[in-house]
Parts: sequence; structure tokens; C-alpha cells
Amino acid sequence: MLELVLLYKNPLLHASLSLILAFTFAFFKIPLLFLHGLQTYIHPDSQPQSDGLRAAIRRPGIDGYQPLSSKTAAEVRKRNNKSKDKFDFDENNAQIFRLTLDQGHLQSRLFIDQYCVAFTLSFAALFSLSLHNFLEPPKNRGFFANGVFVPVVLSILSLYTWGTLLAKVTLERSASRRSEKQLSVVFGALGLFSGLLFVPQGVSLVLEFRFGVTIDGFWRVFVAALMGCLAGVLFIPASRSARCFWIGTDQIRCNLSMITCGWFTRVILYANQVFVVFVALLWITPLADIFVNNGDGVAKSGFGNAEKLVGNVGFLPSDFGSFRKWCLLGSSLLQIVALRPNLQMYLNEALLSWYQRLHASKVPDLDYSRAKMFLHNHYLCLVVLQFLAPPVLVLLFLGLSQIDGASFGNFAVLSDLLPGFAFFKEVALFLAWWVTFLWALFSSVILLLHRHCVLYVS
Repeated sequence: MLELVLLYKNPLLHASLSLILAFTFAFFKIPLLFLHGLQTYIHPDSQPQSDGLRAAIRRPGIDGYQPLSSKTAAEVRKRNNKSKDKFDFDENNAQIFRLTLDQGHLQSRLFIDQYCVAFTLSFAALFSLSLHNFLEPPKNRGFFANGVFVPVVLSILSLYTWGTLLAKVTLERSASRRSEKQLSVVFGALGLFSGLLFVPQGVSLVLEFRFGVTIDGFWRVFVAALMGCLAGVLFIPASRSARCFWIGTDQIRCNLSMITCGWFTRVILYANQVFVVFVALLWITPLADIFVNNGDGVAKSGFGNAEKLVGNVGFLPSDFGSFRKWCLLGSSLLQIVALRPNLQMYLNEALLSWYQRLHASKVPDLDYSRAKMFLHNHYLCLVVLQFLAPPVLVLLFLGLSQIDGASFGNFAVLSDLLPGFAFFKEVALFLAWWVTFLWALFSSVILLLHRHCVLYVS
């Protein structure tokens, strides 16, 4: 019995760690604690109550709330033709309440169960991958004795969970505009065709990825399909993140302390945006050559001639590869740190809409801001999934890329399925970079369009 335990100690450690994490996250409700303390805003219930106004999160169009689209042309014309000196403005209906979210509030949100499952499963897979890097796999003990199958299975299950959830929230009816869904389909198709045309030959020309084998047929279509799916499901989250950055850093110059964030949070938002762009550029060949010393570790003097500096100063090729992976890890962790500020700015976007409508005229029409405030409350956990998915995907792909072929032993089934373990590692690393590149590209373009007033926050 003792010999059997010692033989399979690695898989037992992986399984024990995963069960302990799952129990701890469920018992202490760690996913809900991660969102605890966020401040949201709600309209008061305008229905007559015996004890006055009552705060409530209500769907517009029911119980006395009439959506804007249901107003007839005569009602709109009647409101616009009111005398400027005699206007009817209900101050009570213009009030809003600030509410600090706790576990009771969060448990009523849409997608809360899916968020808790994805959160727990993802961190169990990440901790299992980290444990595998610290454990010394026994030599010549086989695939199951090494225990590598536990982090691999957990990672694949987590990736499948995130893929299905991202597809579901992207197609959610009222969670985003129809134009955003259409653009997601377009970018997904562009990602698919880019994978079919440029992987792996075209990628190797401009990017620092070497797949080692010539892939064709099923594996080429599989990698291209993954690229297309990621491009399609990451557009809406990246555009939302860009709007949160725009509001949080007060690019609209509203000077409202209750909407924007403090200086420390702004530093986090700026660092997150700049760092993700920097990491995405590290694999582009012309830019990567600047950081690599190809002179066998001997730096030549290039003073007075800038062209001699390229390829003669910087990291060694092996050190630069490790540096890029550490940057991927740091960028993902920084995105997780910036998740709560982004969520708070997402909730503050509804407050900004209310403020804009309130001061737009003497008789403001607050139906739009009421609907927007409801939707931002209702789809909070959906947005959490969209903001948490990219860093988790990068960490999972990065962790899978660190598993070497020796850990699989002589498992014949995997040897027959995969073109090679080097191919498996390189594809995982490429997909981690692809997620980072898409996030940097989409968010930067959206910010540029906001800067040139093509898009605006309302």
C-alpha cells in the first residue's frame, strides 16, 4: 500500500490540491468575495408606498415604468410643446441610490452560478499547473504516475467552460448592441481566414514562433478555428474595457469624483493598457530583434552608429524567451488586478448616463438612464466573465506551454494524436500571445476612436 502511494504521489497531490481549493472556494464563497464591496446605483421605486420611496432594481416597462420605445408620437409631441415657464418635474423620480454589493445582492445576478464554477475551476487548474512545475516527475514511471494528466484535464475542462460561456454571453440578447455582435462575427471570420492562410508559414515570417513541424489538414483547421473563435468572443469585452478605461481616467473631463477613480487606480489602468500593448509587440520579429543580442553574448560598441546596436545589445535569445513568458504572466496578473476598477467603471457608466440625461433639459427623460442602470446591474456577472476570461485564458495556455514531452512518458495515444509535443507547446504559447494581441489591438483601436470623437460614452 505504501509503495502504491509513493508511486502515485504526484497525481494524489494534484487531486488533493484541487479538492481543497474547490472546497475552500465554495465554503468561503471566494468568487463572491472577489466582487464584494462594488458600488452600484439604482433608481427608487416611484410607485406610491406607505413608507415613502423604496429602492428597487426593476425592469423598465413593468409596474408603471414605460419604456421609451412605447411612447406614442402624440405623447412625445405633447411633452415637447410644454411651456418653458410651466414644466412638471418630479424630483423624486430623478433620485438614485448608491448600493454596496454584498453576497445577497450578487446571488440574484444573471450568470452568477456560471461565474462561480468558472472561477473555481480555473484557479484549480492554474494551481495544479503551478504545482506540476515545482514537482519533480519520477523518471520512467509512465503517464499516470507523473500526474501530468490532472493539470492537463483540468486545463482542458476550464478552457471548454470558458469557451462555451464566452460564446453564450456574446450572443446574449440585451447584453450588447446588435452592431457589436455583427462586428464580433466579422472579426471571428477574419481570424479564421487568417489562421488558414498564415499558420504556420506566414506566422513564422513575422512572429517569433517556430512550430517545428509542417501542419496541414485537421490541425491547421483546428488552430485557425481557435483563432477565429477567440477573435469573435474577445471584441465585445475589449471594447467594454476600453470604455471603462476612458471613464476611469476621466478622458471625457467630467471632473466628477463619484464617476472617475483615484490616482492609484488610474496608475493601474494606465499600466495595464500600456503593458498589454508592450507584451503583444514582443513577438513581432522586427521589434524583437531590438531586444536580442545575436553576437554570442558579446556586446559590441555601437556609439555613433545606431544601426550597429540592433542585434548586438540586449538579452541572449534563451533569456529573451523566458523574459517574454514572464511578461505574459505579469500582464495577465495585472489584468486581474485591474478587474475590480474596470467593473466599478462599468457600473459608473450608468451613473454617467443618468447625470447626462438629468442635465440635458429642464424636463429630462430618464427612461433611457433607468433602463441602462437596470441592465448594468442585471448583467454584472456577465461582464465579470468577459473581463476575467482573457487573463485566465492566457495563464492556462501559458501553463500548458510549459509542460514538456518527458512528463507524458510513453503514452502512445497522445503520441499518435499530436504531431509532436513541441508543436503542442508552441501552439499553446501562440494562443496565449494571440489572446493578448487581440486584447491590445481591439482596446487600442476603440480608445483611438474615442479620442477622435468617432465613438462616445453615453
